[in-house]
This record gives sequence, structure tokens and C-alpha cells, in this order.
Amino acid sequence: MRLAALLSVIIVLSPTIQLVRPWHVKTKQISPVILVPGDGGSQVEARINKSSVVHYICAKISNDYFNLWLNMELLVPVVIDCFIDNLKLNYDNVTRTTSNQPGVDIRIPGWGNPFVVEYIDPSRASPGSYFKDIGNMLVNDLGYIRNLSIRGAPYDFRKGPSENEEFFAKLKTLVEETYIMNNNTPVTLLVHSMGGPMTLIMLQHQSQKWKDKYINAFITLSAVWAGSVKAIKVFAIGDDLGAYFLRESVLRDEQITSPSLGWLLPSKLLWKDTEILVQSDQKNYTLSNLQQYFIDIDVPNAWEFRKDNEKYQLDFTAPGVEVHCLYGNKVDTIVLQTRYEYKWLP
Repeated sequence: MRLAALLSVIIVLSPTIQLVRPWHVKTKQISPVILVPGDGGSQVEARINKSSVVHYICAKISNDYFNLWLNMELLVPVVIDCFIDNLKLNYDNVTRTTSNQPGVDIRIPGWGNPFVVEYIDPSRASPGSYFKDIGNMLVNDLGYIRNLSIRGAPYDFRKGPSENEEFFAKLKTLVEETYIMNNNTPVTLLVHSMGGPMTLIMLQHQSQKWKDKYINAFITLSAVWAGSVKAIKVFAIGDDLGAYFLRESVLRDEQITSPSLGWLLPSKLLWKDTEILVQSDQKNYTLSNLQQYFIDIDVPNAWEFRKDNEKYQLDFTAPGVEVHCLYGNKVDTIVLQTRYEYKWLP
């Protein structure tokens, strides 16, 4: 309810507001909302035509695109090996770009449709809900209409901003299109986690005249502005995504191929070179020897991912629009990794 009250004040277009009570807004035209998800917050589809597979039960050919992420049926033991092999990226340190696995064609479905970011599982099973509660609140409490005044902006979250130029161009166009669909009403960008810095990059590349015309507000939910120590942990042992039935070590095989993870490493703007990030019996790791850390855990590409995308992390130019930063509290957050989690560290 508190979130609904807060958003009801922020996302209506100020010139048309008539405040009835502090928690209720009466307006002629609400500001349309575009939902931009974070890492893992977009559906992923694949079509395959492979000459070889990692396990005999894995399919080599699909007649059409099928749901790859999130698909709970693909996360069971053994079958998960097929899933990981299909979702992996291959990095070329000459072109500084990634490609899908041979014989795998990946696409991100549902551009503009809010349902693909409200539920990352197309079956709409509860483990795959994402922006669902916010979408329902906008519709039920504030009178929004999906695919008209609520839009979705999914993207390939595996890749960093250096490979997501198409997304930035499409997001700009989606803003303009949504503005027109809603009687020339400025748009509110409601973003989560990695969607925060992704959207910031788009805004930084627009003129002030464009932003004054098309943007009402930029609302960020727990945006990863300065990176995260958790990214260091994921490169080392993986992340189970909060699911007890998934093994970190298995998922790591795919996660460490994603340049976006390198982009989410701690930023030198807010972490000191002397601040310990990983602690072991023989050696401590800080930003000053982070490259050596990746060598020691045998993930040298992680440093290349950082080099390719760090310039975006270091550009904190103001977006030039009204900004509201929302964040949680009393949530356990990783601030230091210790040796017991990394048995192979020196």
C-alpha cells in the first residue's frame, strides 16, 4: 500500500494533478509507465539446430522457438545441462563481442508487452513472477491499461551495454510511441536493478529537449549504480538464484560467460583500492589486484568483460530528468568474500 501511494504521487503528470488526499490522486491523464527489468528479468527464447549436444537427452533440433528462460522444466537435474549449454555465450577478445553457442539462435520476445517482464515464466507460475505485483497495482489501484499505459522493455540481460546498442535505440522509440499512444503524455520509466544503469545510458544519449518532452520521471528500484560484491562471488562459485533445488556450481558454467556480470563488478567510484573484497589465508583481493583474482579462479574473461563495459559504469552524468531512487533495508548484502567459499584460492 505504501508503494502504491508513493507511485500514485510520482507517476501522474504534475500539471494535471488535483490532490484530493495525500494518498489519492485525481488526474485527467496519468503518466504511462515503461517497466525495465534487471539481470534475469526478461524472457528468453531459443531455436536450435546443433550438430552435437552435451548429453544424449538434449535435443539437437527444434522446429521453432521455445521458451528457454524462465522454464522450470529445464532446471531439473541432467536436463539443466542442456539449458546451460543453450544459454551460454562465447567471447571473442579480438572483436570484443560475444556470440551464442553454435547452432543456437536466441531472441528476447514480447517487446513493448508488460506481461513478459511481469512474468519471466510464460506459464505465469509463481516462481517466475517479476513485475507482476507492480503491474497489478497499477491496473487495479491507479487505472492503468496493459499494452497502452503500461509497457515492457525486455532485453538480453546476458550482455553488457557495449553490446546492447539496439536496446537503447528501441527504448527511445518505445518512449516516443507510448507518449503518442497516451495523448502526448510524458512517460515514467520504472526500472529495477540492472535496468537502472541500462536506462540511465539511454537517457544520457538524448538531448535535454527530448527528455523535457517525453519523460515524466525516472523511478529506480534497488538500482545497481555502483556494482556489487555479489558479482565477484558469482564468478567464483555461481548463484543459485534463491532456489534451493538449484546448484550454484552448475549454474556458474553459464553465468560466467555473461559480460553483464563483469559490468556489475564493484565500481572504483565508490570502492577504495585498499578495500578488501575477497579474503583468503594467503592473499587478499581488492580493486587493485582484481585481474589477478580472476586469473586465480580461472575466469580470465571476467576482466575483459569489465574492460569492455567499465566506461559505462564510470559515467555518472545526471540523466536530466526527475529521479526517484527507491531501495530496501534490512536485507542481507554481501560485502566481503572469505576463503572458505573459494577452496582453490591461494
